[in-house]
Amino acid sequence: QVQLVESGGGLVQAGGSLRLSCAASGRTSSIYTMGWFRQAPGREREFVAAITWRGGTTFYADSVLGRFTISKDNAKNTVYLQMNSLKPEDTAVYYCASSVIATRELRIGGKYDYWGQGTQVTVSS
Repeated sequence: QVQLVESGGGLVQAGGSLRLSCAASGRTSSIYTMGWFRQAPGREREFVAAITWRGGTTFYADSVLGRFTISKDNAKNTVYLQMNSLKPEDTAVYYCASSVIATRELRIGGKYDYWGQGTQVTVSS
């Protein structure tokens, strides 16, 4: 199994920045893809970004492209989400997830095997 722990959420004004971290432990050698998802109150969970663990190929939702950057540090078994130019509509609980199976459907939450507990990001206007 893989355990995931997110950190770095908080309250920020619109236009500000935050960096989220997700530390993985356990069978990290089995990880193929790491992803970030978010869920706002009353809305469905949505894909934010993903990165392949070995190759480092990145993928983004259109809504965050150019503002958010996903990166990883394999030595620390940690994935990051740098969020710049934050907007009130970015307010949500952000979840880190890992997939142990190669898939092209990495924008689909159901394709991920392990999830963190989530961290709240609130952007004030």
